[in-house]
Amino acid sequence: MLDVPVILAYDLVLALTRALEPVAAGGAAVLAIALFTMAARTLLLPLGVAAARGERARARLAPRVGELHRRHGKDPERLRRELAALHQAEGVSPAAGCLPALAQAPFFYVMYRLFTSAVVDGHQNVLLAHTVFGAPLGQNFAGVLAGGLFTAPSLAFVGLLVLLAAVAWPASRRMDAALAPDLPGRRVLRLMPFGTVAMALFLPLAAGVYLLVTTTWTLTERAVLHRPAPSA
Repeated sequence: MLDVPVILAYDLVLALTRALEPVAAGGAAVLAIALFTMAARTLLLPLGVAAARGERARARLAPRVGELHRRHGKDPERLRRELAALHQAEGVSPAAGCLPALAQAPFFYVMYRLFTSAVVDGHQNVLLAHTVFGAPLGQNFAGVLAGGLFTAPSLAFVGLLVLLAAVAWPASRRMDAALAPDLPGRRVLRLMPFGTVAMALFLPLAAGVYLLVTTTWTLTERAVLHRPAPSA
């Protein structure tokens, strides 16, 4: 039996798909997935705002944090206590920046389950019949690649991968600029945004569409909320 959130999401995405079919035709289901994703990200927007505030606060405290590391670097326990006290006194949570990403996990799980389940609430999952240039929304790249690389379904997946890489590129550059030059594993860390491309190779096409919309939203959100404060 599927989780209640999956059933509710199915009803919502299916209703959106049917409402959009008169204007979007074969792309109605993809547009419905995009709208579902944007609705989820809108719900999580307060966490994004909190993360942006936390990042600015951590940047403001960076000199003091560096001083604590210099003074207590040889005493990890004392350093931990001093950092905790500083963050508590300033009302800054070191984990605030992770909250938006963690909060997205349930929505991604729901989208994955939605397009990997043949039956939803005792009925056939009609969303699986929808396609993008012949590529079923419930199929992964390996499934469509069996028909040939230069077929319409395979090229639809390739187009999705290219778009995901295009969104990951500026995110990677932004991360690279934020990392300390001497940070161990820096080269690996700056490749993390491209993880969505690797994930999309193995996920259903619908989940890949979700990743594309949510990563584009994240990039835009960071550009708006994490702008440097204007100089006095």
